[in-house]
Amino acid sequence: MSDNTATPPEHFNFARHLTEVNANRSGKTALIDDAGSMTYGQLTENVQRMSAALSALGLRREDRVLLLMHDCSDWVVSFLGALHAGVVPVCVNTLLTTEDYGYMLANSRAQAALVSAALLPALQAAMASSANDVRHVIVSRPTETLPGHALDLAQLLTVHAPGPCAHTHGDEPAFWLYSSGSTGAPKGTVHTQTSLYWTAELYGKGVLDLRESDTVFSAAKLFFAYGLGNALSFPLSVGATVVLMAERPTPQATFKRLVEQQPTVFYGAPTGYGGMLASPDLPEKAQVALRLCSSAGEALPRDIGERWTARFGCEIIDGIGSTEMLHVFLSNRPGDVRYGTTGKAVPGYEVQLRDEDGKVIHGANQIGDLYIAGPSAALLYWNNRAKSRETFQGPWTKSGDKYTRDPDGYYTYAGRNDDMLKVSGIYVSPFEVEATLVQHPAVLEVAVIGKQDAEGLTKTKAYVVLKSGAQATEQELQAFVKEKLAPYKYPRFIEFVTELPKTATGKIQRFKLRELETQRQFGA
Repeated sequence: MSDNTATPPEHFNFARHLTEVNANRSGKTALIDDAGSMTYGQLTENVQRMSAALSALGLRREDRVLLLMHDCSDWVVSFLGALHAGVVPVCVNTLLTTEDYGYMLANSRAQAALVSAALLPALQAAMASSANDVRHVIVSRPTETLPGHALDLAQLLTVHAPGPCAHTHGDEPAFWLYSSGSTGAPKGTVHTQTSLYWTAELYGKGVLDLRESDTVFSAAKLFFAYGLGNALSFPLSVGATVVLMAERPTPQATFKRLVEQQPTVFYGAPTGYGGMLASPDLPEKAQVALRLCSSAGEALPRDIGERWTARFGCEIIDGIGSTEMLHVFLSNRPGDVRYGTTGKAVPGYEVQLRDEDGKVIHGANQIGDLYIAGPSAALLYWNNRAKSRETFQGPWTKSGDKYTRDPDGYYTYAGRNDDMLKVSGIYVSPFEVEATLVQHPAVLEVAVIGKQDAEGLTKTKAYVVLKSGAQATEQELQAFVKEKLAPYKYPRFIEFVTELPKTATGKIQRFKLRELETQRQFGA
């Protein structure tokens, strides 16, 4: 732990903790969404009313409720209200399929669902097509008459007086997040009441130095571990103001909030930063109020970081986190940014690199598996003992990422375990090839995977998205890489595409590209 961070008491409730730390800020704006704003006093009252409403509906301690909602103040009230009652919100991606929701309802055995009006049809279809235990559906901001079984969230808050806080233990299950799906089937990741506290203290305060005077805006949504910290636990722990946006974080939608709401801290992902820099509508420095930007989800290419800083005069603090650790555990620091690296361990966390035999790597510039120890680790994957034991190994969590560490102690991303390529017996980092290709002036985005050649040997293949109106040939891009990297690393195959498959949080899904290559190879 950080020497300056107090350990929470044995019995701890994060929603009550926020109420206590913001007791003197009742008139300050806590949340700004597409429909209006909410003060800290209103937030506290609504959280306590939601807590009472859930209890009145018969939901008990540790019962699960599905939270399927676009980013808005109702999301925050629903999440914290559930925590306050000791009920466990299961936060899910708003861009999934009916089949996905059916799986999550069955897997979590959710007793209720809190849902945005626009997502109600998808939820209803999932409920109709799957075995589930949902007894109550609570709808946020309905625009038409609700079906008989559904309840209006706003009306529910009105009819229930603020209720008492559950006497929760700091280590008991508090909420679930499903893994993002960048490497296969989603897993229900179970976190405790104190997980939110530790990430806010160690990264939100310790690295980002968030303060009450900040206004923050996250392109990453609240259902994602990164967004949950960015736009809920971090800013609300220091009394800052949060800007929430329901729509997809397109460059234009993001620019609108940056200019109109004047956030001082912005959180994004590398793909988003690249898209904004390529947009003709990119604001001027004088139009925004940014003092700091954060990036996670995948490694930030040096070129994007340097161009962003040149444009806006503020750094992008690149880090890596995970659903399993809840937020960033390895990061650059304000004033100590080395673009192209992921920085050093966040104080309060330990990191190790291990070789294929599980032995700790002490030397520099060797690729190893990244392990993390820290207080925000999840308890387990729900109903998945084998995966839990593989990932959560005593105090250590296996990240599934490969990294190198330079002589100065800075870590550089080398890809996922299942993304790493061995070409001619030598590890090749797909990210290194991607980071080189995106430096070409015609290239917008790249994903690199392994492809078997005619002799069955693995070679690198790059899927390339060109910038609008730009042109480049396969030979031109191959020559560009050869000039900058060791010759064996250049992509033997290049395919030009209009877009790359991604999760809702912007991570490139390389496993889908690998599946595509397999289908082509075997005619499946």
